[in-house]
Amino acid sequence: MADLHFELVTPERLVRADDVFMVVVPGTEGDFGVLAGHAPFMSTLRNGDLAIYRSGMNDTPERIPVEGGFAEVNDRGLTILAERADLPA
Repeated sequence: MADLHFELVTPERLVRADDVFMVVVPGTEGDFGVLAGHAPFMSTLRNGDLAIYRSGMNDTPERIPVEGGFAEVNDRGLTILAERADLPA
């Protein structure tokens, strides 16, 4: 399967831009997973962790806490516009 282009952006900066297998997003209506080729849509975010799978479902996901914002899925990939994102040290 093709990779998903993923970008995580805060008001201060572009936090991450990468091609990944899948991202699980904490939406206000519940968590949702995005793979390459996902149907376009937008969602608001609740405070929670993004789970980023780099190469497959058997990977241990990288987790990045986010607070508020929006997620947009379109033909270019997934963009998370978060009010805040805390990268692991």
